[in-house]
Amino acid sequence: MRMRPGPASPGASRGGRRTLLPVLVTLTALVGLAACANSGGLRVEGADAPATAPTTKATPSDQPSVLQGVEPEPAAPVDLREVRVKLLADRHLPRQARSVLTKCTVIARCLSRGTSVDVLHSGTPQQIVLIHTLENFVFGFFLIAVEPTGPRPVWNLEADQPTVNASPHGDLVVESKIFTIDDAVCCPSGRRVEVYRWSGRQMIKVSSTDNKGD
Repeated sequence: MRMRPGPASPGASRGGRRTLLPVLVTLTALVGLAACANSGGLRVEGADAPATAPTTKATPSDQPSVLQGVEPEPAAPVDLREVRVKLLADRHLPRQARSVLTKCTVIARCLSRGTSVDVLHSGTPQQIVLIHTLENFVFGFFLIAVEPTGPRPVWNLEADQPTVNASPHGDLVVESKIFTIDDAVCCPSGRRVEVYRWSGRQMIKVSSTDNKGD
């Protein structure tokens, strides 16, 4: 036969309340202490992390000195006296160039440096050397490889008053003047633009355009 639980006595209820009261007081005190320790604000994540050292800005001297995409210049200018000796030793040297270089005792009056290019795609620039008469009329140029053993003639072209540069694609672009028999030195009848490309063994003409009356 089941026994029904009898009603709780008043003493038991008062005992339970006496037990809960100290627990509530303790919890209230802990919450208050936590609030005081946090100065009344929310805790910011990482507030106690040590401060990092300030980032130092790079000064101009820390930056790379070589601009990307710009071809480096030779460490030293090619020696034109050495170029003259190498050219005269070449049995394939054009007749007019040989005549001028043979008679030329002051190198600056017959040879001068043009631009540096890398149309051989070797990573080491080549030097354009212009050849001209004593009256400073340029009638051709030489492509000179700058090597540790000295200058090495690679290729030459006869052209009147040429301007020689490398294209963005690494081809050699030659712009020269076109003279007729009646033209004065100051006033050519037109100009010619030629593009040459290194095949791995020789320079090959890619294109040629003449413009009259410029």
